[in-house]
Amino acid sequence: MDIVGLMRTLSSATGISGYECALAESVRQAFQPFADEFSVDTLGNLIALKRATRPVAGVRRSIMLAGHMDEIGMIVKEVKDGYLRATDVGGIDFRTLLGQEVVVHGVRDLPGVIGARPPHVLAATDYEKPVPWDQFFIDIGLPADQVSELVHVGDLVSLRREFIELAEGHVSGKAFDDRAGVASLAVCLEQLSSLQHSWDVYAIATTQEETGLKGATTAAYGINPDIGIAVDVGFGAQSGVAEHESIRMNAGPAIAIGPNVHPKMQARLMAVGDLNEVPYQKEVIPGASGTDGWAIQVARAGIPTAVLSIPLRYMHTTVETLNVKDIERAGRLMALFISGLDEAFAADLGL
Repeated sequence: MDIVGLMRTLSSATGISGYECALAESVRQAFQPFADEFSVDTLGNLIALKRATRPVAGVRRSIMLAGHMDEIGMIVKEVKDGYLRATDVGGIDFRTLLGQEVVVHGVRDLPGVIGARPPHVLAATDYEKPVPWDQFFIDIGLPADQVSELVHVGDLVSLRREFIELAEGHVSGKAFDDRAGVASLAVCLEQLSSLQHSWDVYAIATTQEETGLKGATTAAYGINPDIGIAVDVGFGAQSGVAEHESIRMNAGPAIAIGPNVHPKMQARLMAVGDLNEVPYQKEVIPGASGTDGWAIQVARAGIPTAVLSIPLRYMHTTVETLNVKDIERAGRLMALFISGLDEAFAADLGL
């Protein structure tokens, strides 16, 4: 699979949290060659089903894989004097917004830039402070009357950034959180096409993770899988982040350890990685993981869940950076894990 090409496609698409419908088609195309059936639920989750290739007579088990496809963005809250004021959808790092290019999704898509007062006119006390939300504005370069015709309160604003390839397998762009996880599901499905597996696989590109794990909550309830794995991004090692709070780049996905993860799921993933020489790391998450795994774990009567993190630098900015080898390793680890699922493991989990 051309992971770089897939990430370029997914990163370039727009799918702000709660408005992912157009993006879902790009994900469907990535999953299409390897899935048996597709559906979209009422919250917009794209659900790809790959049926078991060696089902056990009288038993139907399933695993849910989740990677969220939504991205952070903005929404217009005021149109005044030809300029737009906006607020965030999903937790943008506002320190990075000044000078950014955007696309305003009004009557038609309109290019714009985020501006603020120049430093020359600021008071000395404000000169070195981050620009607060209420002093940002979006300029689309049109007269005020045309702006009012083309843009309205409630229109979405997406961040614009060209996907670029860096050295040694690293790539950078927007919305890698969590299009990287979605890409790893595609890799997993591709790997499973050459493996035998006894459990049905639901690979789900979930919606609205950035605004409250809503897609994973409803998908897990609707599908009610036996077990689940959530794939998201984790804090990749970078300057200014403590070693114990980060995971290494190009060292494989991190397998979470903590109350959001069933210990037997975690242990089985590590055993599979060791047996098949798939690099992985350990990540201690002592509370809520903040991932789809947090929602999957408590669906219905509870679902044994694992969480994988793909190392990512500069989270929630337009220059998120990762190594594509970590996406491939996450997908391969999940596929090998799934190919080994059997009734003995189900019994060990108390299913």
